[in-house]
Amino acid sequence: MGDLTTLDDLVAQGVAGKRVLVRSDLNVPLDGATITDDGRIRASVPTIRTLAEAGARVVVTAHLGRPKGAPDPAYSLRPVAARLGELLGREVAFAGDTVGESAHETVDRLEDGGVAVLENVRFNAGETSKDDGERGAFADRLAALADAFVSDGFGVVHRKQASVYDVAQRLPHAVGGLVQAEIEVLRRLTVEPERPYVVVLGGSKVSDKLGVIDNLLGKADKLLIGGGMVFTFLKAQGHEVGKSLLEEDQVEVCREYLQRAVDSGVELILPTDVVVDTTFPSGDSTPAPQVVPASGIPADSLGLDIGPDSARAFAGALAGARTVFWNGPMGVFEVEAFAEGTRAVAQALTEVTAEGGLSVVGGGDSAAAVRTLGFAEDAFGHISTGGGASLEYLEGKVLPGIQVLEDN
Repeated sequence: MGDLTTLDDLVAQGVAGKRVLVRSDLNVPLDGATITDDGRIRASVPTIRTLAEAGARVVVTAHLGRPKGAPDPAYSLRPVAARLGELLGREVAFAGDTVGESAHETVDRLEDGGVAVLENVRFNAGETSKDDGERGAFADRLAALADAFVSDGFGVVHRKQASVYDVAQRLPHAVGGLVQAEIEVLRRLTVEPERPYVVVLGGSKVSDKLGVIDNLLGKADKLLIGGGMVFTFLKAQGHEVGKSLLEEDQVEVCREYLQRAVDSGVELILPTDVVVDTTFPSGDSTPAPQVVPASGIPADSLGLDIGPDSARAFAGALAGARTVFWNGPMGVFEVEAFAEGTRAVAQALTEVTAEGGLSVVGGGDSAAAVRTLGFAEDAFGHISTGGGASLEYLEGKVLPGIQVLEDN
């Protein structure tokens, strides 16, 4: 991270009475209007509270889901604003639009220390437009609501979007506490990490992790692979995978990675057994899990978790690690019959933390898994709020939302 203006710097310069636009990440899962995991809202609270207590008039902008550039009640931030108010212990105003009449009226009514949330920024086509002019025009309207900008939505800093990138070009800007903390942790994973350094990757698609594997094969001491992505690796080893998730076009790439791991001295560990079923779990069926060798998946079955021997082996590979990065569950953790592999990895990370090592849960489904499985968040060194952003950073990519903040 370059020479950035921090949140503390901005507050020291004086924000009392000023309108500060904060780009937060409030993209939480909803069941109707019920928030099922408020982790990202809780993570956004410290920056918002710091500004409000310093007397700023805080204007929060964020997205929820993937609306098609137009208002959609299913993706309204109204329930999120209500939850934010509960966590802050103060009333939070809500604007029914992002840059329209309601937004201006809501912001104009704010008093020093007040907080308002604007409606879903992605209800406006200009937010995600690939056209610089259209995106810039929308950013102009957002910037008109504020005197300064704070980037605190780590989950979107890898996107060149109006509320992330273009607004920062139009207002005095600073990095929020959450984004600053995320970048500092990720730097510890990439700049002389304390060893042994173990990376655990899971999730559904190997194609989503190619860049990370490519970059970390020369940096990590061990690379553990589970989840749906493992079946492409097993296929690359010559095994049949039944009906398991498989990316045929990535088999040769996985074969090359297996050889590179050998050549570079990285221990690449795949499961030796898997938990299978004949159908993907759904509300209409009762799971019928069966443990089989990874080299012997039946033709009528699909792998849904790493097996018990593999779970023990993965935990053993993590024992004694000083630095661990984990992104992606080992199986369909939402269903108890296929949650044990993910639980074993999470438990092993808590033990790394307890022994003074750095354990990083790389956001996305991994973060959801540790909460769903009942682990205390403080049992891990860091739980990222941005899975995609974390991965792109570890790939060595430039994050537009960070790069723009370096222009002071």
